[in-house]
Amino acid sequence: MAHRLQVLTPDDARHFIEKGYVRVKGCVDPALAKKWTDEAYTRLGYDPKDRSTWTKDIVWMDRHNIAAIKDISPKGWAALCDVTGGEDRIDHRIMEIESQHFTTIDSTEWSDAFVVNFKRGEDKPWLPPSPASGGWHKDGSFFRHFLDSREQGLLTIVYWSDVVHKGGGTFVAPDSIKVVANYLADHPEGVDDGDAFGKLIDQCQEFEEITGETGDFIILHPFMLHASSNNHSGNVRFMTNPPVVLREPMNLNRENPADFSLIELATLHALGRDRYDFRPTSPREERWRVIG
Repeated sequence: MAHRLQVLTPDDARHFIEKGYVRVKGCVDPALAKKWTDEAYTRLGYDPKDRSTWTKDIVWMDRHNIAAIKDISPKGWAALCDVTGGEDRIDHRIMEIESQHFTTIDSTEWSDAFVVNFKRGEDKPWLPPSPASGGWHKDGSFFRHFLDSREQGLLTIVYWSDVVHKGGGTFVAPDSIKVVANYLADHPEGVDDGDAFGKLIDQCQEFEEITGETGDFIILHPFMLHASSNNHSGNVRFMTNPPVVLREPMNLNRENPADFSLIELATLHALGRDRYDFRPTSPREERWRVIG
């Protein structure tokens, strides 16, 4: 890598390349997490101490508080720069997805657009992560997927509460990156069928439940197949999953190997190549518009 790591250690970088994700701890001030999650209960009209007021098992909230990552999490921003190859490789524009509903993407901001798992599936058996647990997918319903796509440059998770075992933590399949990378390499025309990725979980054998503490920031390769899980813990899980858009598509054939980002190195590792001259054979068809 040409850039110097700011936050990640060499072991962190190696873990991302080989396993497709890295955890960075202490990326959210606990006082800010409490403030925003307390406000979330008020916005929902729920009493945090009265489960009878929790009318929905899981809620996807709109953004209310919004802040630059640099301001509220310098460590988180530095980690993003470490993985992407530098701030200049992150798209700083504000974009609005033109899909079933309008969603704003700004790779430089975090917000309180929480996914709040109050008690989803507590009345059902808890299944460990496996193909049988279901719900596996790759994010990105708003673009045609290519091996080098920039639109879902990274999958990220911010935990705004402690997440214990069986507490609604995200399920991941680390070896899915190899499966998805080879699938996309075999389809240079791109893939529009989002369900096609979920079916690839049957080829995977590595599964993990991502638990954690308030302030944990988990940065995952965009090819990571993942799924939500049921919450049997009695604790409420607050998380956000802000997307990261790259300024340019991944370059898997850089002249200087030191210029590869960790994302590109992880993709090449999954393909078993030192470099790969990928060229899409169909238009990219981005479905968004720049609004700022």
